[in-house]
Amino acid sequence: MIFSSFLDYLLLEKNYSALTVNAYKKDLQDCLDFITAEYEQDTLVDVNYPQLRRWIVSLVESGLSNRSVNRKLSALNSYYKFLMKVGDLDQNPLAKHKALKAKKTIQIPFSEKEVKSVLDDFPHEHDFEGLRNRLIIELFYSTGIRRIELVQLQVADFNLSNHTLKVLGKRNKERLVPLLPSVIEVIVLYLQARKSLNHITDTGYMFLTQKGVKIYETLVYRIINNYFSLASTKVKKSPHILRHSFATHLLNQGADLNAVKELLGHSSLASTQVYTHNSIAELKKVYLNTHPRNKK
Repeated sequence: MIFSSFLDYLLLEKNYSALTVNAYKKDLQDCLDFITAEYEQDTLVDVNYPQLRRWIVSLVESGLSNRSVNRKLSALNSYYKFLMKVGDLDQNPLAKHKALKAKKTIQIPFSEKEVKSVLDDFPHEHDFEGLRNRLIIELFYSTGIRRIELVQLQVADFNLSNHTLKVLGKRNKERLVPLLPSVIEVIVLYLQARKSLNHITDTGYMFLTQKGVKIYETLVYRIINNYFSLASTKVKKSPHILRHSFATHLLNQGADLNAVKELLGHSSLASTQVYTHNSIAELKKVYLNTHPRNKK
């Protein structure tokens, strides 16, 4: 395979997930397919920036968002940096390329009232699926876990005596997150219900389908969307919005930004700072209620 050494580098040395590596592979192959069709070249090593620029234009003309184009170019840029590192390339053709301007999308978190409604006001069945779905919602909101991280959770990752959960995040980086006593109660009930399944194929995984196999990402999305459709009129109702709500609500209550960063598993504080924008309304409220010059 033409990109095998680079993909092995991402997987083994950079500790990228298989999902991410496959995304890089697809982006590189898309570029190569274009270069082959347009210029009859069977490698990306000898291309120049004008040729790549033509690919970029074709992506934009196809209706792909600037953000998606930038992601593809990021994969290609990483590939060229790798080729330079191993001595197969002298100059990166994307070295002077500037990323396309992408619109900043504002992620609107659920309100505390909306989350409370889903967890406290709506009935949750005490059978296997009901307890599983409730625990999924509880974990997203109480730990800020990512969807793929939740899907990959093992039963052994839960330490109920220490009230902690071991999460394997991006680039195989582990982190420990605390578990609330109320969440521990739901975990115990779910594990009891889990034993009622007739046949379990994926025994090590925490979250299973009714058929006893590991739960999948689209089902997790559907669970969150279905429950929050009962309580929220927001356009987007996804696991990521629930993770977003976790961070925003903690910051609204005065949590330290660095602490939230660690809980979310972010590698840099810049990634966490996006959540501070959603806290500005709460900040304004505190400011107006406490500043001496606003007293009448």
